[in-house]
Amino acid sequence: MSTPVEAGRVVELRRLHPLTPFVRGWKALAVIVAILGQQAAEGRGGSPTPMLIVLGAVVPLALVYGWVAWLFTRFGFDGEELLIESGALFRRSRRVRLDRLQAVDVVRPLLGRLLGLAELRLEVVGGRSSEGGLAYLGEDAALRLRAELLARAAGVRAAEGEEAPEAPEVVLHKVPAGRLVGSVLLSMPTILTLGLAVVLLVGVAITGEPGFAFAILPVLLPLGGGMAQRLISEFDFTVAGSPDGLRLRRGLLETRAQTVPPGRVQALRIVSPLLWRSRGWVRVEVSVAGYGKESASESSALLPVAPRHEAYDLVRLVLQAEVGPHPGPEAVPLTPVPARARSIDPVAWRGLAVGADDRVFVSTRGVLRREMDVVPHAKAQSVRVTQGPLQRRLGLASLHLDLPPGIRPYADHRDAAEAGELLRREVELARAARARALPERWAERREG
Repeated sequence: MSTPVEAGRVVELRRLHPLTPFVRGWKALAVIVAILGQQAAEGRGGSPTPMLIVLGAVVPLALVYGWVAWLFTRFGFDGEELLIESGALFRRSRRVRLDRLQAVDVVRPLLGRLLGLAELRLEVVGGRSSEGGLAYLGEDAALRLRAELLARAAGVRAAEGEEAPEAPEVVLHKVPAGRLVGSVLLSMPTILTLGLAVVLLVGVAITGEPGFAFAILPVLLPLGGGMAQRLISEFDFTVAGSPDGLRLRRGLLETRAQTVPPGRVQALRIVSPLLWRSRGWVRVEVSVAGYGKESASESSALLPVAPRHEAYDLVRLVLQAEVGPHPGPEAVPLTPVPARARSIDPVAWRGLAVGADDRVFVSTRGVLRREMDVVPHAKAQSVRVTQGPLQRRLGLASLHLDLPPGIRPYADHRDAAEAGELLRREVELARAARARALPERWAERREG
């Protein structure tokens, strides 16, 4: 630890785990081993001496570089901010405002799990990527730091010399492995993959040429990889509730523990694919401000697959933290689109509907894949109406609610006059919702 003086006050800084350089340096070793393996597979191995020399030079350099980076990376609390310093030649100092903290993720890559290490990622409103990536900490240290960050973000300060305790939790939902596998099998990518695999086998059998497979493999492999990625990333998905927010845990090889504090959810989406309806399953997705475009997709699942009643129970619980007690989106009356919208969208027009109460905006769409978007009025950053040439001819228009990256709610093909009225009403509802919004620091909500 070190204690530099910042603007007349002492800031106690900590270091990352000493094994960090070894965890980061394995990538250089992996690249060299991959090159050696490729050459051996192609029969161009030759003498291993040159590659061993390269291996003997690159690995120590990677370890030295990692050690220098570790030496110059420090972090600590400076008032209501988390200070992170890094860089040897080019110094970088980042300050993360804790009152703008949107989510905290504890990520354990496979190698890190073997060594008892974890990475802490902070998502801050307005950030394009994780702002406070601390890789790596000991698992216990990462959990203690997460508890301290969430406590400070909530406005709770531990007594001098004491650590913030880990908030208790209650498990709300746990996705069984069989249900997750079933949901992946009953999906369009799986159907396409199996169909292409049959075409591949039939083609090879008819032509007698194994080379026929190369025409389909470029499409088949990404589809199969997507299925495997979902099974691996959403394995053992658990949703728990705690005073510091929702806790989401998942992962088979790399595990992720995500904490979304109260009041940070921007929008919810309930998805009902065609092949799931016979089982009564739906998927719930969430949009949280702070996640950049590159991380929003991997952090969007709030409940990957669940019976409809369980999913709606969870949605009601989330809405309670965002807008107060609410009967759920299914209680919001919806208005369908005019019949003339069939001229623009002859298949999906029957699934288009929109509605709102004094707390949330709700829109639906889709026939094969039904979607329902739910947005607290206070989260809408802007509202706009668009009208294309064909819509203008038919007297139709579309309403859009602009939010951070993730879920983008909209209501297509409304009557033009109705769209204008929806716009005006949504602006009024959003203004009123922001006026009665709860404090950002959720500990102050309980005190109030």
